[in-house]
Amino acid sequence: MVGVTAAAAVSCAPWVGRGNKQQADAAATAAMRRLLADLPIAGRVVIGEGEMDEAPMLYIGEEVGNGAGPECDVAVDPLEGTNPLAFGGRNALCVMALGDKGSFLHAPDMYMDKLAVGPQARGVVDLRYPLTENIALVAKALGKPISKVVVAVLDRPRHADLVAKTRTVGATVKLFSDGDIVTALSTCIEDKGVDLLVGRGGSPEGVLAAAGLSCLGGEMQARLVPQTPEEIRRCQEMGVDLDRILRMGDLIGSGEVVFAATGVTDGDLLRGVQYSDAGLVTHSVAMVRSTASMHYIQSVLRDRPLHAEEPIE
Repeated sequence: MVGVTAAAAVSCAPWVGRGNKQQADAAATAAMRRLLADLPIAGRVVIGEGEMDEAPMLYIGEEVGNGAGPECDVAVDPLEGTNPLAFGGRNALCVMALGDKGSFLHAPDMYMDKLAVGPQARGVVDLRYPLTENIALVAKALGKPISKVVVAVLDRPRHADLVAKTRTVGATVKLFSDGDIVTALSTCIEDKGVDLLVGRGGSPEGVLAAAGLSCLGGEMQARLVPQTPEEIRRCQEMGVDLDRILRMGDLIGSGEVVFAATGVTDGDLLRGVQYSDAGLVTHSVAMVRSTASMHYIQSVLRDRPLHAEEPIE
């Protein structure tokens, strides 16, 4: 899996700072699709990136793998953070997760409301509660005053009310421009300075974040928020209950989960692709739910890979 995400990262890295997020996304998707074909699984993409912003996609229902291994659900985001990559920002990465067949949420690429916390606050918060109450519950679980609780919120106009409510009770707001997968995972890593993530973002990122959180002992809760009659129709066709609060068992099931990501640009969790005299250097993370483990992996590609083509001007 790390080989798959690393290939995608290397493929889109030449586009960093060039202002063309569509071409970068296409490069990452093509590389991920090519490498997935050789993965020893009988996989099916159940939720993926692409439809919301008309980007190239590994489409929902696509079969991946060489069929030689276990049947499994696949969640992908070939390039999480297209805007940071296009403009040389932080936290662009290539991500995927595998789970037991039938375990991952099967839903369209659409918005969802999200709430994520680390292990100490798992089981004490609820997406149905007011944000101010959840902040107080997190403070109690972490044994710190509300003034020391850090709430991460995606910096979008739609979140102005969440920001105002957080500041009203005296908690700290950490606004971030992109990359809610990394920020959700940061709730589980002590030195990253995030206690709670709230806000509305894409459903593929929500499932992928839940996969990583499950490996680290954290928790994600979500609720799908359709924006159009077509999205409502598609949810009904997929059997998704739009009134239901989606918990970890709904998002990623209770079986085995494996998560992998490779950085494209430097970020809070991973360093980006680096060019050195020794070759291309990639920085990845792999997480396994059954062993509650997180592994950092650095790879050096000494020969120029065929998929690391320079952008065509």
